[in-house]
Amino acid sequence: MIRRALLLLSFCFLTACGATVTGTDTRILAMGDSLMAWNGLSQQSIPDVVSKELGEPVADRSVLGARMIYRLPISGAAGLSIPKQYRGGKWEWVILNGGGNDLWLGCGCGQCDRKMDKLISQDGATGAFPELVTRIRETEARVIMLGYLRTPGRSSPIENCRDEGDLLDARLAQLAAGDAGVTFLPAADLVPYGDLSFHAPDRIHPSPKASRIIAERVAAIINAQR
Repeated sequence: MIRRALLLLSFCFLTACGATVTGTDTRILAMGDSLMAWNGLSQQSIPDVVSKELGEPVADRSVLGARMIYRLPISGAAGLSIPKQYRGGKWEWVILNGGGNDLWLGCGCGQCDRKMDKLISQDGATGAFPELVTRIRETEARVIMLGYLRTPGRSSPIENCRDEGDLLDARLAQLAAGDAGVTFLPAADLVPYGDLSFHAPDRIHPSPKASRIIAERVAAIINAQR
């Protein structure tokens, strides 16, 4: 099963694993990393389900392995730089996630203070996240920032990322508190201890069930402000 998940991961890197919908009537953009893109091959990713819930198209530019801070020039073309996934349009909503790969692959969820500050400062005012959100908000689009799933408490290679996840959540919530057009949607409450049904076999990425629940919460936020 783990081998199958790794093969799927490799395939998704080559295909971007996100079905991009284009059109002048598309008002919702999704961007980010594998939390957003996972389950896209079966059309059960977060953007897929948001589209079904709302009955309208969602442009999905999320890419597995993407980071908030990615300096190589090729990364923008490949979508591996989350800020470079954003391009102008008549967006009313932008669904955004990121930072997990920066912390896990960038500093091993260990000595991450410097990396965390580059992502977002303690007061939520500076860093890669506030810079991107400010850029989006200048177009008057509203932003929904997603927090990451926590592990089921066992059998996960990212078990030691829990503290970093909590800190990132707190800073993103601080960023959202300063702007009524920004909503932070955490997922820290989603996974009961020992419940494996919310994750793919790799115990990192969301199962279709988890993607659906997160997407339903996103759709509820958008519906509430129509």
